[in-house]
Amino acid sequence: MDTPRRPSWLTPPPVDGPRHTLHIVTGKGGTGKTTIAASLACALATPGRRVLLCELEGREGVSQLFGDKPLRGAGERRLMTTPAGGQVHGLSMDPENALMEYLETYYRLGIAGRALDRFGVVDFATSIAPGLQDLLLIGKVYEVARRLIKRMPNAYDAVVLDAPPTGRIANFLNVHEAVSDLAKIGPIRGQADAIGAVLRSEHTVVHLVTLLEDMPITETIEAVTDLAPTKIEIGTVIANMITPNTLSRDQLEMAVEGRLPLKVPGLSEVANKTLADEFAIDAQRLIDELQRRERLQELGLPILNVDLDPLGIDEAAILAIATTLRSQLADEVRA
Repeated sequence: MDTPRRPSWLTPPPVDGPRHTLHIVTGKGGTGKTTIAASLACALATPGRRVLLCELEGREGVSQLFGDKPLRGAGERRLMTTPAGGQVHGLSMDPENALMEYLETYYRLGIAGRALDRFGVVDFATSIAPGLQDLLLIGKVYEVARRLIKRMPNAYDAVVLDAPPTGRIANFLNVHEAVSDLAKIGPIRGQADAIGAVLRSEHTVVHLVTLLEDMPITETIEAVTDLAPTKIEIGTVIANMITPNTLSRDQLEMAVEGRLPLKVPGLSEVANKTLADEFAIDAQRLIDELQRRERLQELGLPILNVDLDPLGIDEAAILAIATTLRSQLADEVRA
């Protein structure tokens, strides 16, 4: 198979901006993937920086997190100015709008393209060629990400994509293979080759969000294996909703075995025993988390830690997580 030609504009990102231009965030459903994507966008929005947070298929998870109006059909819209002085913008994408943009860009169909949508051609095209739908969605992300690479006036310093879950992330990103049977030449194939080149370049990085639970960790490990053939860089594994812990492994094991002294003055012996039993259960859960972390460490990837917030997720929590991520991603948020 011929190697796709590297576009001439594919140059390294500006040295004074984030190390990567495109951050792709994936994770098993329920791991807090959208929350982490939003927090990462805020972390990257350092003074004077503009960051675009993209979501797919009109799920409106982003607008709900920021307490904003729905993004679908609204184009690129500012969501917030961060305390650091950067700006986070949002964009909700769906295959229909992406196809309309594609037809206008490559075929100048304009009103005719919108007429095709009314006749159901869009649904027909994406149903008979599922790879085309993914190509259209990632194609829009590619368009906004390359603005910085091409130094366009409406560029963003970074683009964060709230991507599909780990179970299908490799297929979603492997656009070159997805359209191999659909188009051998022409605009579709050319766009797929250009997108693939950017995804495999130094501009792009994938972050995998997981919980310290068996199924999410298994899917994370499988996703790393599935992504390997694509040659897309995997940056970090983000362990989300970790139970805060200040005890050592030995102390936790002592608590489980009932050997850790735990007596609260003023409580009866029965109450202290009940408290010790409850703490033993919590200690075992923490030991389990440590053991699962060891599975992640075998991947040889940097692991970022985000503690569980018992008060739930709102804008303040997103900014707090952003601060946590910023402290662990110094290379990405350099000024």
